[in-house]
Amino acid sequence: MILLFWVFSFFGSMPEQDTVSLVEVEVYAPALDRFAEGQKIVQLGKRELLTYSGRSLGDLLQEKSPVFVRQYGAGMLASPSFRGTSAGHTAVFWNGLPINSPSLGQSDLSILPVAGIDRLGIHFGSGGALFGNEAIGGSLHLETKPEFGKGFTGHFSQQIGSFGLFNSRLSGQFSFEKFTFQTKVYREFTENDFPYQDLSQPGTPEIRLEHARFEQRGIVQDVAWNIAEKSQLKTSIWWNQAEREVQPVMGSRTQDIQQDQSLRAVLDYFRFGQKSVLNLKIGFFQDNQLFNSTSNATSLFLLGGDWDYAFSEKWTSRSGARFTLAAGDLSTYEAREDRLELYQSTRFVPAEKLAISLNLRQLIYSGAFAPFTPSIGLDWGFWEKENQGLKLKASLGRGFKVSTLNDRFWNPGGNPNLLPEQSWNGELGFHFTRNANISLTQSLTYYRMNVNNWIIWLPQGSIWSPENIREVRNQGVEYQGKSNWKTGTWNWELGLSYTFSDALDLTSDATQPQQLPYTPRHQANGTLKTEVGRFWVNLGTFYVGERAVGTGNSRVLNGFQLWNTSVGFSGITWGKVRMPLSFQVLNLFDKDYQVLYLRAMPGRSYQFNLILDL
Repeated sequence: MILLFWVFSFFGSMPEQDTVSLVEVEVYAPALDRFAEGQKIVQLGKRELLTYSGRSLGDLLQEKSPVFVRQYGAGMLASPSFRGTSAGHTAVFWNGLPINSPSLGQSDLSILPVAGIDRLGIHFGSGGALFGNEAIGGSLHLETKPEFGKGFTGHFSQQIGSFGLFNSRLSGQFSFEKFTFQTKVYREFTENDFPYQDLSQPGTPEIRLEHARFEQRGIVQDVAWNIAEKSQLKTSIWWNQAEREVQPVMGSRTQDIQQDQSLRAVLDYFRFGQKSVLNLKIGFFQDNQLFNSTSNATSLFLLGGDWDYAFSEKWTSRSGARFTLAAGDLSTYEAREDRLELYQSTRFVPAEKLAISLNLRQLIYSGAFAPFTPSIGLDWGFWEKENQGLKLKASLGRGFKVSTLNDRFWNPGGNPNLLPEQSWNGELGFHFTRNANISLTQSLTYYRMNVNNWIIWLPQGSIWSPENIREVRNQGVEYQGKSNWKTGTWNWELGLSYTFSDALDLTSDATQPQQLPYTPRHQANGTLKTEVGRFWVNLGTFYVGERAVGTGNSRVLNGFQLWNTSVGFSGITWGKVRMPLSFQVLNLFDKDYQVLYLRAMPGRSYQFNLILDL
């Protein structure tokens, strides 16, 4: 299928389209867009996010990207795995503020609702030089985007579905030439009382899941003000609260309760010059988790600034510094840590179709130096003919991850002498675009990564303690393709993705290195959407290959493939109010599957969606 898709790229022919896609222009593009030459980036905007507005970031990544998401159940802990790395090797940012927990070094995607953001950037591979700590396997960039000059806009959506699903979202924006005020409010609830096959009982009888209720609510507030012709002030606040009954593994009757509450805030000042942009940033977040009767709290304060300057049409530079103060007040310890980061990015365009970027970063934490982190990349459009072109993308970079507060200070077991994890990542890819009777965008990427000093917790007698003992080699191939065409009055869109990931533990005792636990070698997804007038139909699928449950690959979970479908109609209006309707079926063929061993997942479910747009 992928080979055929490439063949059609060059030789396919269909009637010419009479529509032109316009690219949204931004006043200021962040480093993800401007200094990441040679690296793979996927951007998802409001259109893609709207379909997942009642679901989590984990669902979106699993079904729309080559990222594997380790899910402990519906609405339970969900963590990303980029290119065979762990959840702690993924940096997560919200409006430029790093929001991974200082104690755990990762984020739970199940309590990052899509309803709270306007755009998602997915960066693959080592981004340590661009984004700092933890960006070894990849990074996620969550953004809100208030707009100017739009007047008043309002949006309400309601989802009702199987297993007690009841999700609501309300948003509104007052937008003028110099001032914009945007608010989002949401609530998500599900009983999660779905039936499943209990593998822990003889005969694997079908029973109904108990104790897995999930409820989440939150508010996002964005304010932006053009205080002068060349000055802008932006602030965003995000409060989120989640309560869930922790789903027990099959055969268990645990009754754990977990509550999570997060408050995030960021303030940006921009000063726009003729050839430069100055950005000053202050950010803060606080996470509080109550697991049964045990309370754990972490917080982070950020103060930073950077300066972009275009020396000429060929040379662009970005210099900056970031200071963070992290604190943890957990059940077994209290700790504080300060970090200072200095970074420099340079972009050079020696020719019209060639761009090169060099990124440098140095982190100092608690008086110790993390590994100096450089990266270099290039984009070279070496072939172009009429309405199609082929671009070469290549990069080499270093990544790092300093040990978390839990790794160093957990009592008992913490190890304050841990070294930072280090990685080298290289990738080579080809990006093809074709704009004609059939429009195509395709990318094929080969990557290779070595991670040393990988931290792993091991038993030391009756106590578990972390050590730097694992060496891992990751390599693989990623393909992504998207096509749009028109037949008569029907508009069509096809998307395909495939990933091969060979993530080997080189410290394994086995004769041959073993694939890392819960890391599929093969993963794929695809979507086909057709639209005529204001009626549309969508069919999607994703496949996850076999995964080893533990080290040694002694137990293997079967691969699985799920299908989802939806239909919608956007032609209902009442005055100026538009009322799109849609109906969705998830796990269309009622597949019995597990993402993690003995963690039940829902079968076929239904969801009805009503939207009111002003």
